[in-house]
Amino acid sequence: MQPRYRGVAEPTTLVLVTDPRVALVTCSDYPELDADDRILADALKDAGIEAVPAIWDDPSVQWDEFALVVVRSTWDYAGRRDEFIAWAKSVPTIMNHADVLEWNTDKHYLKEMDERGIPVVRTLWLDPARHLTSQAIHTRLPALGDYVIKPTISAGTQDTARYQEYTAQARGEAIMHVRDLLRSGRHVMIQPYLKLIDEKGETSLIFIDGEFSHAARKNAMLSRGDAPSLSYQQEELTAGGADPEYRELAERAIEQAHAIIGDNEPFLYARVDLIPGDDGEPVLLEIELAEPTLFFSVDDQAAQRFAAAVAKRIA
Repeated sequence: MQPRYRGVAEPTTLVLVTDPRVALVTCSDYPELDADDRILADALKDAGIEAVPAIWDDPSVQWDEFALVVVRSTWDYAGRRDEFIAWAKSVPTIMNHADVLEWNTDKHYLKEMDERGIPVVRTLWLDPARHLTSQAIHTRLPALGDYVIKPTISAGTQDTARYQEYTAQARGEAIMHVRDLLRSGRHVMIQPYLKLIDEKGETSLIFIDGEFSHAARKNAMLSRGDAPSLSYQQEELTAGGADPEYRELAERAIEQAHAIIGDNEPFLYARVDLIPGDDGEPVLLEIELAEPTLFFSVDDQAAQRFAAAVAKRIA
């Protein structure tokens, strides 16, 4: 049976269970969860579920003591993804499932989405095995327009920066950025900066247990000349942005993700990030199935929907 995405999830009907414990998985930078997930923890408590912050690489955590293990703010995995995926595969009650996390934590998945007809931001992919020289990197950078450089494995805007093509200083900094990423063994993405994002922002559509829940519009996060960020950046949000063409593309993207992974069970959560292309039509920036912020603060029923989905899975 195909997962359903039409309609909006019902907000407040919760299935109460008896004293279950659920792990909300985080990293050592956020041992007591970030602000978004503290909203979720309160909603789970209201549903009769104890939400316990748990750091994914803490060897003292007994994962089999939890009815469900929900990955949330594990934002330090990028430098040791293999370790993170091995941990995820060792936890049978993890959500989203480990095979979903493995597929989604390397942005090469965008190639597969593109091959299946999902419009994505045009991307040049660079492989560290090619040992590109600075001159070779220079010839691969766009000749016109601003562009974005990022590693294929990262959380948020870590190690991501926007460059302008027409200054020698920016060109030199971009070459060094790519070179340093490649020399550290990381794959690199180079994408044009789509300028309508400065006007219309980035739209995130959040799905809970296969149903559309809510949407948020984010400001453009990359400014010209900013150095690559070493930390996870917080977004500035407003509610809304789920225009019909955005909803339709988000639903198609999720359906194709299911088809690629080969699993029809609805994702416990999914966030689809879309931006306007040069023609104004939405294109896929990312589909987030591993550790996205879900913007519970912009919809006062969203955390309750999530709590209901968790309760249903452990009832």
